[in-house]
Amino acid sequence: MAEYAIKKVVKLGYEEALAKIPALLKEEGFGILTEIDVKETLKKKLNVDFQRYKILGACNPPFAHQALSADLDIGVMLPCNVVVYEGKDGQTQVSAINPAFTIERAGNPKLTKLTRQVSQKLAQVLEKL
Repeated sequence: MAEYAIKKVVKLGYEEALAKIPALLKEEGFGILTEIDVKETLKKKLNVDFQRYKILGACNPPFAHQALSADLDIGVMLPCNVVVYEGKDGQTQVSAINPAFTIERAGNPKLTKLTRQVSQKLAQVLEKL
């Protein structure tokens, strides 16, 4: 059974992984629309310490257009999140949403091929890290 996230522990440091991801996403047609620093946000809002953790909202405009043309409600799943965090063991973990797992559950056959293409592209980004 597929996982809801595509995951990889990388041999890069946290900052180095964050620096490489935008160019790798761009090679696959994605840009980063949003960046959420979870550590900073939790400190500011709750005054709690948390590990280094960033959520990058990646978007591939042609794929997004196709998905929205097939189902306007699919926007709740956009953009495709890519997460980078430093694990307790010091290793850097990179995860990306697996739309082939999450969106296909909606049962819209117009989205099946598209979600598999997006999942494949996100997996290629992680593979290159």
